[in-house]
Amino acid sequence: MNTTGRISRRRMLQGSGTVLAGLGLMGTVGYGNSGAVQANEKETVMTGDKASDKPTIVLVHGAFADSSGWNDIVSTLFALGYPVLAPSNPLRGVKSDVDYTINTLKSIKGPIVLVGHSYGGMVINGAASGNNQVKSLVFIAGFAPEAGESAADLSGKFPGSTLGPTLAPPIPLGNETNDLYIQQDKYRLQFCADLPEPQAAFMAASQRPATDLALNEKATGAPAWKTIPSWFVWGDLDKNIPAASHRFMAERAKAREAVEVKGASHVVFMSYADTVAGIILRAAKYAK
Repeated sequence: MNTTGRISRRRMLQGSGTVLAGLGLMGTVGYGNSGAVQANEKETVMTGDKASDKPTIVLVHGAFADSSGWNDIVSTLFALGYPVLAPSNPLRGVKSDVDYTINTLKSIKGPIVLVGHSYGGMVINGAASGNNQVKSLVFIAGFAPEAGESAADLSGKFPGSTLGPTLAPPIPLGNETNDLYIQQDKYRLQFCADLPEPQAAFMAASQRPATDLALNEKATGAPAWKTIPSWFVWGDLDKNIPAASHRFMAERAKAREAVEVKGASHVVFMSYADTVAGIILRAAKYAK
């Protein structure tokens, strides 16, 4: 049974996001449930919007996860007529993952909204650079690096990340890199403390590893967030990437909207799927 959507809808009014007005960034919250999101969006659909007029929304997952985490958001976007693609991120290294995503984007016609969670932010930042089809970037508890910064650099920029001690012993791959997993008994508290235990246990068992290269490889080239409008959302209880790091990246990128969700973990896009779907929809409206 999929309990994610039910939880996100219940918590929407209990734990609204904190708008970072102190950063000088615009932010709004307050989506009650996906039905409300769909009802508001359908007003636009009824005025003549067609699926072909809508941007394609590409969802890129991060480390220690897979594309199934997007299921609630994909359901909402499909219901509103948006084309959606949620490819499997290889998690092998920044350059190779960026190249993989660039090739994936070549199959898409028309405007694109690129959405990245966690390490997926490293990937969309590189893949969007120089691509005129990409109109909006959405960083969901995600890294928005400057050239020369790695995921490890940004997660360690401010105190608060507890990921390191939760990692299982590295698995050598024979090419001077290692696969990294979060220990299953530590997965929920570290990664998704606001999800039910059965769901977290399944995620822990099925997590896809990232290599140590992926987490330590530096971004190169001009950051896409310097020229493409960006939206940021994260949880204040993120234990992988400290909230202070998210605030720093959002402010640096001059985000159009930055939302910090109270009580949310690193998987804010699952536990507060309706809040995140609303932000993606606002980014999509810009991508006309």
